[in-house]
Amino acid sequence: MSEQELQALRVRIDSLDHKILELISERARCAQEVGRVKMAELAEGETAVFYRPEREAQVLKRIMDLNQGPLDNEEMARLFREIMSACLALEQPLKVAYLGPEGTFSHAAALKHFGQSVHARSMAAIDEIFREVAAGAVSYGVVPVENSTEGAINHTLDSFLEHDIVICGEVELRIHHHLLVGDNTKTEHITRIYSHAQSLAQCRKWLDAYYPNAERVAVASNAEAAKRVKGEWSSAAIAGDMAASLYGLTIHAEKIEDRPDNSTRFLIIGSRPVPASGDDKTSIIVSVSNKPGALHELLIPFHDNGVDLTRIETRPSRSGKWSYVFFIDFMGHQDDPLVKDVLEKIVSQSTGVKVLGSYPKAVL
Repeated sequence: MSEQELQALRVRIDSLDHKILELISERARCAQEVGRVKMAELAEGETAVFYRPEREAQVLKRIMDLNQGPLDNEEMARLFREIMSACLALEQPLKVAYLGPEGTFSHAAALKHFGQSVHARSMAAIDEIFREVAAGAVSYGVVPVENSTEGAINHTLDSFLEHDIVICGEVELRIHHHLLVGDNTKTEHITRIYSHAQSLAQCRKWLDAYYPNAERVAVASNAEAAKRVKGEWSSAAIAGDMAASLYGLTIHAEKIEDRPDNSTRFLIIGSRPVPASGDDKTSIIVSVSNKPGALHELLIPFHDNGVDLTRIETRPSRSGKWSYVFFIDFMGHQDDPLVKDVLEKIVSQSTGVKVLGSYPKAVL
């Protein structure tokens, strides 16, 4: 390519950048106008709803359907997520709680779902996130609910038994674990490896192969593990890219997770039910009598109505010894006729049903 051709392409890119800037600014002004209209239409005592999960899911899905490349759908949706995040912040910045400290995978999940323009707040425990949402101190919370390698996050499931919280969305995060070291680490003498218990479990085979004699120390979070390594010369941490960047560590070995498809699913919790987006999930808790065939009877309405179950977990009930509740996720919105029929049948044959919420299926 000649210098003249290259210069012509640069001029074209500059022109396109100018148009993109104008269009983003126009979109931001529209967002401001939406906020003004919402505030003007409020009745006395009402609170404006600026963030609409179902609307954002519909926008992102439409963008991905329209995308013709060369950027892939995930990258294009990520760009639009950030534009929407910045525009929403002009209406009202969202306050979002996540399991901290900074640099955890929960932090990364919060930013993936809401974009960089939210006010993200670090919480020390999952139950604390639930309490902050219930009290109205934050708009939403982000909590891990299951990992593709290690299964359900029981602290999250148990918190749903104790709090009246609505699930408003979900986000799936591809989990890459790295072995991180600090400037002072003597890599040939690593005797201690810090990480969250889940991460240590997800890298068990790799650790057995490369550091079989190193002490594995479970800490509150991967970010906490990264912090500890800074002051020690014989230790390393297992954490992700975000923690490495935030705490100034070097990736000594990358992508050490035992399963290449290792992912964690997070739930977005809030206080308001979410209208249907057209591609939704519903989560419920069901308690049944302790009798033969109880679970089989519970699942029959799903089969008869063609409703797709995506997950079922069992947890001890708080109502008595050796009694259990079922956490069930399935496709569809609670306002869908077939789903309504399923829920009515389940209510009639169980000892209790709690609808945790219907919400858009993860787009990214």
